[in-house]
Amino acid sequence: MKTLGRWFMQGLVAVLPITLTIALLYWLGTTAESLLGPVLRWVLPQGWYWPGLGIFAGLAVVTATGMLVNAYLFRNLLELANNLLARIPLVKTVFESIRDIARFAAPDKQREEIKRAVLVRLGEDVRVLGFVTNAPPKWAGLDKALPVYVPMGYQIGGFTLLVDEDQLEPLDVDVQTAMRYTLTAGMADSA
Repeated sequence: MKTLGRWFMQGLVAVLPITLTIALLYWLGTTAESLLGPVLRWVLPQGWYWPGLGIFAGLAVVTATGMLVNAYLFRNLLELANNLLARIPLVKTVFESIRDIARFAAPDKQREEIKRAVLVRLGEDVRVLGFVTNAPPKWAGLDKALPVYVPMGYQIGGFTLLVDEDQLEPLDVDVQTAMRYTLTAGMADSA
C-alpha cells in the first residue's frame, strides 16, 4: 500500500504543474474569446470573424496596454485605478498579492524592488538566503541596516529583516535564480 501511495504522489508531482499550466492557459484563452469574440462579431463585417480571433485580440490588447503604460496619461489612469483597488478592504488583499506576483515576473528593467540576492549570517554556521529590497529606512535610525526580504519556501510568507551590511554575504547569482531556489525550498535546479 505504501508503494501505491508513493506512485500516486510521484504521478501527482509530475502531472500537476503541466495540468495547472494548461488549465490556466485554457482559462485565459476561453476568457479572451468569450469577452472579445462578441465584440469582434459586432465590429467586423459578416464572415470575417473566425473562432479563436478573440484570443489574438486579447494578445493584441495586452501588448497595446504594455505600450501604453509608458504614456503619461495612461500611466496616471493606471495609478488611479491601482489606488482605488488598494482601498477596498477585501479586494485590496487579492489585488496587491496579484500585483506583487506580476511585478516579480516583469522584465528586469521594470522590476527594481529587489536589488540583489545575499546570504544573511545567523550565528557561525547558519546562513539564510535573502534579497536586499531598498535603501536603509531613515525612520529606523539605522544608517547601515538594509531591508532584506527572506521568503519562506513554497510562497507561504516571509520576513523583512533590517541587517547591517557587514552581516551580508553577496551572492554571484541573479535574483530570479535565487528566488526560484528559495521558493522551492532548495529543490529547484541551482544552475
